[in-house]
Amino acid sequence: MSALDMLIRRLMAQRAALERASDLVSQLQGPALQLGYGDGSALDHLREVVARRRDIILFDKGPLPATAAERSSERIEGDPRETLPRAWERLKRGVALAHLNFPITDESRLAAELAPLVAPTLRPGAVVVSEIGLELPGWEKLPAPEGLREGRHFLYRAS
Repeated sequence: MSALDMLIRRLMAQRAALERASDLVSQLQGPALQLGYGDGSALDHLREVVARRRDIILFDKGPLPATAAERSSERIEGDPRETLPRAWERLKRGVALAHLNFPITDESRLAAELAPLVAPTLRPGAVVVSEIGLELPGWEKLPAPEGLREGRHFLYRAS
């Protein structure tokens, strides 16, 4: 399989996972968290699928382009391992959806490091999307979106 085909499959899986997560939390109140900006395409799609139903808070090392401000309600620059705990009190058990936007690379370990830092922000029933598998107490692994091969992207529900 070519690198282009692999990229297309990864992006299609990401899109399907974000759309499924948005559907699963449609009845919940609270913002969405986007951890990791990348090229901004995932944030842009997340903004589209939550369509004014909720704010999106972006956590990224930065510096972020001006377009990041247009795509999120709030952006918090700095290492998320440091900035996320500072937001715990404000976000405590109120977040409906979290997207750990770190592809399977050396950065994927960052998703595993951030998962326990995201957990205190999640309301019961919240959904987490990640490209890598995560194991965290109280997170129930959900089936892959229809038509998506298992292990392509992961969805979890917080209890």
